[in-house]
Amino acid sequence: MNRHELTERFRALHVAGQPLVMPNPWDIGSAKLMAGLGAKALATTSSGYAFTMGLADGGLVSRDAVLRHAADICSAVDVPINGDFENGFGDTPETVAETVRLAAETGLAGVSIEDTVVPGSGSYPFDLALARIEAAIEAARAVGIVLTARADGWLCGNYDQAEALHRCQAFAEAGAEVIYAPLVDADTTRALVATGQAVNLLAAGAMRDLSAQQVGALGVARISIGGGLARVTQQMILDGTRAMLEHGDFTALKGAASSAEVDAILGGAV
Repeated sequence: MNRHELTERFRALHVAGQPLVMPNPWDIGSAKLMAGLGAKALATTSSGYAFTMGLADGGLVSRDAVLRHAADICSAVDVPINGDFENGFGDTPETVAETVRLAAETGLAGVSIEDTVVPGSGSYPFDLALARIEAAIEAARAVGIVLTARADGWLCGNYDQAEALHRCQAFAEAGAEVIYAPLVDADTTRALVATGQAVNLLAAGAMRDLSAQQVGALGVARISIGGGLARVTQQMILDGTRAMLEHGDFTALKGAASSAEVDAILGGAV
């Protein structure tokens, strides 16, 4: 299936009230497992991929490396992939537009752009944040890729939920196909849905306690997990290794996946 077909499939999967559950793999193996288990679409995770390179999250991985990673994931599975491209690897609208065009060349069906300054922890001023998303939207339309516009300032502690809503409303009015404000509450999520654009919800914090059906009742069209499963895996490494080294306790290994099941999926998910 070519990228255009995958993009159209990805776009069609965004149905308000019937959220697409979109897991986030961090390497080829995790992508093949998730696709093999029936995921209809996947998304890369900046934090998960950075970990595979021995780096912390937050703009420490180069654009070239992220583009190669996206191409590898797209080549490994036959489902639409959304790319986590953080702030678009630059401050200017022109750089963001170039990043969107390059993202499409990797085979991605979608790409997400944030309003955060990375490396760092600040958020772009409203006018610049909007200009960056407007440039991303124009580029996305030109190359045929689904653009997700993210307002991450609430997540980062830079502004309140009202500002996250204000920014997403502006992004939606500008033409972003999907809007995303991680970790806002249910009332703000409903207000995002009221824009009429597809809304992505992050299954983190209090939202982890909701089922996909309960999230759907809010009108959400897509659920992603960010680095959630990668972090769970990392916690298992921390706990298991500490137990081995500090107490000589190897019981954590009893929770290992079945090699037969994993190998069967890896052999079939192409």
